[in-house]
Amino acid sequence: MTHIDTPALEEAPARTVVDRTLSRKFYMAAWRWHFYAGLYVAPFLAMLAVTGLIMLWVSALDGRDGEKITVTPQGEETSILAQASAAQTALHEGHVVEYIAPTAPDRAAVFRVDSGGEAKLVAVDPYTAEVLDIWSRQAGWYDFASDIHGTLLIGDLGDRLIEIAAGFGIVLIITGAYLWWPRDGQGAGRAFRPDLNARGRSFWKSLHKTTGLYAAALLLAFLLSGLSWAGIWGEKFVQAWSTFPAEKWDNVPLSDQTHASLNHGATKDVPWALEQTPLPASGSDAGVAGVPGASPYNLDQIVAFGRSLGYEGRFRVATPRGDTGVWTLAQDSMSNDSSDPSSDRTVHVDQYTGNVLADVRFADYSPGGKAMAVGIAFHEGDMGIWNLALNTLFCLAVLFLSASGIVMWWMRRPPHALRLAAPPMPADMPLWKGAVALMLLVALLFPLVGVTLLVLLALDVLVIQRIKPLARLLG
Repeated sequence: MTHIDTPALEEAPARTVVDRTLSRKFYMAAWRWHFYAGLYVAPFLAMLAVTGLIMLWVSALDGRDGEKITVTPQGEETSILAQASAAQTALHEGHVVEYIAPTAPDRAAVFRVDSGGEAKLVAVDPYTAEVLDIWSRQAGWYDFASDIHGTLLIGDLGDRLIEIAAGFGIVLIITGAYLWWPRDGQGAGRAFRPDLNARGRSFWKSLHKTTGLYAAALLLAFLLSGLSWAGIWGEKFVQAWSTFPAEKWDNVPLSDQTHASLNHGATKDVPWALEQTPLPASGSDAGVAGVPGASPYNLDQIVAFGRSLGYEGRFRVATPRGDTGVWTLAQDSMSNDSSDPSSDRTVHVDQYTGNVLADVRFADYSPGGKAMAVGIAFHEGDMGIWNLALNTLFCLAVLFLSASGIVMWWMRRPPHALRLAAPPMPADMPLWKGAVALMLLVALLFPLVGVTLLVLLALDVLVIQRIKPLARLLG
């Protein structure tokens, strides 16, 4: 007769019940944090998606600076100097600080002219040197959307609020993935497609989960590349450790200014990996032989030298600023010059000797710099029609996720009750110390986000759950 170990049979169902209870507690805790994170993040994500769509399509249709002006090719082009002179004369005063080469033979050349303390852009027909249009730089829809996208039009405070939102967006992705994970016997296949037969809140939940699943990887890439632009995590941590080391330039005198001084407001013209790198300085015998001929050099000579180096299509030439300034030739996907980040190249030329002081290419970037060169180009939709289409669909998906989250909350909340109706925190939550340790790790990786998470955790545990009227209002 077979011996039956009755306690062992009773232990298995008991363990199953405990496992299910524990899983349910984790689910409720993840849902609560997903809810709170979404409450803060959703308006920011919607704003970023809308302004991102504006920048994406303005850049594609009209150019980031409104420079996509067509001309009729008429044989040989006039000299760059003649075009620059026409641009400068049209404003009566000021000086040319940047030349933007046409993207194609039927496009206008563009000159940035600083006049009366204001940056103006002047479009010139390269075949006739006729001025076609004049407009203020950073006064268009692209720049307006960019300022909202980056700072909410309130400067550093807006930058910090968006950085916190981006960090909470990562919390949304992690908790959302946990909530999406198939459980209770649900087949994995069903989790990858929406349940179109569902009704009411279940239908919205199904659409929200499925859309979130397919958008999650893209959202993470966008958030990380966006955070790398932010003032705390990006500028103070990631960019500082990933910037191009000026020490790679042998015996080249350095300026007190960095490459970021070549930027013009919120719109970035300089590759991310170079922004914090000091500029080389003119006025020595350093460098290698570059521009043929003798000083003083002019735009025609510098542009011709750039083409001899391999610059084609759209590239930019910045004129020297001050006695130690350098000529700078640049072509990078971040500035919409090309659709291939690996073709990025920045060359600095001594204004007196014509020597090349620095020649920085994509291959010279650090791994972080390379990742950002590709990430920014992808983020901006600069890598081709497929990138434009994908980013458009992604922005629409983010808008849907934000809207559907609000719809689900509205359908779940108690009617006619002044309550936020947050998912309740389960009692006797196990492993809470591990959650705190995880948040401390987040605080080290993303200081601004981690500190905010710790403050919110303390408020939730020590204040909200202990003050009954507040708990009823928020719960």
